[in-house]
This record gives sequence, structure tokens and C-alpha cells, in this order.
Amino acid sequence: MDRTERFHLIDMMLSNRGVVSFQELLERLEVSRATLKRDLEYLRNRLNAPIVWDREAGGYHFDRASDTGGQYELPGLWFSAEEIHALLTMQHLLANLDAGGLLGPHIQPLMARLTGLLGSGRHPAEEVRKRIRLIPLAARRVSLEHFAALGSALLRRKRLEIVYYAKGTDATTEREVSPQRLVHYRENWYLDAWCHLRRSLRSFAVDGMRRAEILEKPAREVAEASLDAVLGSGYGIFSGRQVNWAKLRFSPERARWVALEQWHPKQRGRLLGDGRYVLEVPYSDDRELAMDILRHVPEVEVLAPAALRENVLGKLRAGLARLEATA
Repeated sequence: MDRTERFHLIDMMLSNRGVVSFQELLERLEVSRATLKRDLEYLRNRLNAPIVWDREAGGYHFDRASDTGGQYELPGLWFSAEEIHALLTMQHLLANLDAGGLLGPHIQPLMARLTGLLGSGRHPAEEVRKRIRLIPLAARRVSLEHFAALGSALLRRKRLEIVYYAKGTDATTEREVSPQRLVHYRENWYLDAWCHLRRSLRSFAVDGMRRAEILEKPAREVAEASLDAVLGSGYGIFSGRQVNWAKLRFSPERARWVALEQWHPKQRGRLLGDGRYVLEVPYSDDRELAMDILRHVPEVEVLAPAALRENVLGKLRAGLARLEATA
């Protein structure tokens, strides 16, 4: 690795681990003792890095309270034209990701840092913003305070006490949960967690949380395989261990779109000789799947199972009756 890469690696090790020994730096950087000494000296004397040797701890660390006589700043990285375009595009995506203002306070420092790294007299960022447009759809607003509490509890592996409003049942409950992971799905955030009230895994819509308080209790750990088996095996955001398989057949016209889509990571699909497309997807709760099927009416048939077909037909009949009643 070159000198600039070594500077960034030293900075990362000291920032993440607090105290790092000279030997650990040598082994990670794979350089000679003389080269490492020169790197540390350059960081301290030329770049104002507040790196100090702690005899008692036996290693180097950052002394953030010291007066270095100037601002500590690592040298910028060199990017190719393609990398600059990719980073500018990512900057634009970050700027537009948070239509509801949830991540704004956290994104802005990153945006400023990225802009500094990519500074150019031609102002390419403005051109990227003009050429890319993002349109969020059906995103529900969540509390930044609640989101921050979830993130902190996740990383610290602490339990949460939440007051949760379930829109499906119109009920509010108080629960203690062990957070496992945050999921961003269809423009909205969900928390996969072990619910100590129900004694099982649950997925909670973050916008449904009316209160979220971190408890000084260790979170119950759930293996990733168990999370996927319960919360990731079904269709969409709905969970369950009992998995059924839906078999759908799309018209040749609609097949040109659906054959290119991923409805589920484990889906199975095949094109028929007449241009129609058969798609099979697993599900444990048919509510979300039924909504996606209805989007494709009348270009879709539900071949199996019969219960899913009857559910979709029931929704179509109820919707038609309501429309006719208001005609």
C-alpha cells in the first residue's frame, strides 16, 4: 500500500481501537520499523495528528484534548474519473434518500466531507443533481429520536422498552424487545427484534413506535439463521415459519416486465413457449403478496394454492362491489 493508504489505516486503527501498540501497527501495515516511525512523525509534525505514546498502556492513541496548533486533516485521496462519477452519484443518492428528514442531521457531515474530497473547479456535483431524480413513494415519517435510540441499542446490544401502535389491529401495547437488525423495505424502516412480551421474533414498523427507551439490560442474541428462517423466509415484511408456495402465471405482455423482477430471493420462474411467464414465490402471510398480485390484474392468474386464489378473488369482488355502489 502507498503512503496515503497507510496514513488512513493508522487513523482508522487509532480511532476504532483507542490504543494500538507499535508492533500491531507494524504487522498491519507490513512496513519496516523505520518507515512506520517516519509515518508517525509525518502525521504528528506535518498533518497535526494528535498522536501520543502512552507508556502505561503500551501503545499510541489520539489525544483529542491536546492543542496541536492547527486542525488535523488527512490528505485527500486520488480518484479516477469513473470513481468520481460514482461517488458524486452516491452523494446525490444520500441527499435524496431522506425525504422525511430522518437522516438529515447524520448525512450532512458525510456530504460535506465527500464534497471536500471531490472538490473541483468544474462543479460536477451540480450536474449530477440535475441529471438524477429520485421519487420516494409511500414513505412514512418516523421520529428521529426513536430512530437514534434504535440504532444505539442495536450497536450497544441493549434492550428497548417501546410503546407500539399496530395499524392492523388498531391497538397500542408496551413491550420490551431485544433489537436484532434494522430493515429498510419499500421506502420504510422496520426493526427485527425478539419480543419478550410475545416470546418470539417480531418485525416492528419504526413509524408505529410511540416511545423508545434504551434499557441497561443486555439484548437477547438471536442467530442470523434463525432470523432469516422466521423473518426472511416469507414474502415481503410478513414473517412466519409455515411457508407456502404461490404459483402465478402472467400474460406474454406482462411477462416482459415480471421476468426481470425479483419478488423473493428464493423465487423460481420460467418462460413458457407461448410467451407467458410462470413465477413461484414462498410466503407465510398472503397480505402483501395479494396486494402485489392485484397490481397485475387482469394480466395474472393465481394457479395455486386455492386459498390464495380465493383471497385475491374475494378482494376483487369486494372492490368491484364498492365501485359499483358509488357509480
